Amino acid sequence: MSAEDFESVVTAVPGPRSRALAADLARYEVRGVTYLGDDYPVFWERASGVTVTDADGNRYLDLTSAFGVAAGGHTNARVAEAVAEQARTLIHGMGDVHPTELRARLLARLAQLAPGDLCKTYLCTSGAEAVEFALKTALLATGKSRVLAYRGAYHGLSLGALEVAGIEKFRAPFAPLVAERATFLPFPGSGASLLSALGAVRDALARDREIGAIVLEPVQGRGGVIVPPAGFLRALRELCDERGIPMILDEIYTGFWRTGTAFACERDGVVPDLMCLGKAIAGGVPLSATIGTAAVMDAWPKSTGEALHTSTFLGNPLACAAALANLDELERLDVAGRVRTLEPALAERLRRLHTARGVRGVRGVGLLWAVEFEDAELANRVVVRGLANGVILLQSGPTGTSITIAPPLTISERQLARALDIVRRTVEEVPR
Repeated sequence: MSAEDFESVVTAVPGPRSRALAADLARYEVRGVTYLGDDYPVFWERASGVTVTDADGNRYLDLTSAFGVAAGGHTNARVAEAVAEQARTLIHGMGDVHPTELRARLLARLAQLAPGDLCKTYLCTSGAEAVEFALKTALLATGKSRVLAYRGAYHGLSLGALEVAGIEKFRAPFAPLVAERATFLPFPGSGASLLSALGAVRDALARDREIGAIVLEPVQGRGGVIVPPAGFLRALRELCDERGIPMILDEIYTGFWRTGTAFACERDGVVPDLMCLGKAIAGGVPLSATIGTAAVMDAWPKSTGEALHTSTFLGNPLACAAALANLDELERLDVAGRVRTLEPALAERLRRLHTARGVRGVRGVGLLWAVEFEDAELANRVVVRGLANGVILLQSGPTGTSITIAPPLTISERQLARALDIVRRTVEEVPR
């Protein structure tokens, strides 16, 4: 490896170019989207592998994979080449009217990769769309409109996804527009009682006979990397089978080997009825998907010429080409093996942080971990100071008390060790 594969901070952070761009953004972008402060953010200019370079030439080690997207490394060369080649041939198709060969190939590939009998897929652009399609599918399959969901869950911010979003700060401003069709339960963390968690589900189903689906993340990502107790997903699967209720798993964050298996549910030997995918699916090109069993997906009627659910960019050729190349790369690079190799070292190094002042604990699985701090202000200071030290971190949790550690799955042992050394130094030097 060369120096280019590690951090290098050459200006104040943010640097002058980032500050100038922030002023432009403040002028033209709607408020409420990008936080702009004196010491945050920086403006990205390029990225490669595990490193991100900003507009001022500062280089950072990325421990976020840009929200989990860059599993195969930033700007993966083979994915970039597939996109460039496709752009010379066909950039846009006609969605549900005139499909492409690429779309057919990608659907077949996803069916081959998915666990169990998940075989029919709807392609879309964002994770929220994938969740909304799953909710629509469950309604068609059961005739029941209500859903069981979990507090702390993040399923996207569109109105349909907000119905099952368990983070109140996202729902509250739009409460008059958000239909109250979900029953929310506490998501059981690793120390929770399995018996109690399942009892809460049984009680909720007994109280509300109109619940037609259960939607959850196998590991809550944006909610602070909350890992359920062993056996929870399997027991919930059995309960869904017993009641005839579709299980919807949101694997948008956890999918594509983030936890060591292709999908997190496979760690528990569980196959959902519907699985939502996104983020790492296409290496950075916007694409998401809902894949389900034929039994559930065939609740959709055959098209008579006008699709009941579609979009202009359905199965976009550039995205499909990127996804096919990206899936090839993730398998060629054996990211599953890399995750299994790096997980023990990552876990051990993060657990040493538990002794640092202000750290409440660490938790995670595979290459998806969180460090819990005593308050959100401290977590924010670590994120901001970490950036100045050359590492990109992401604040998470319903109240912002955690930082997420989710590096590209291609990260080397040396890069990971260096990045975690910076994290530890940052935690130690941030004032309480």
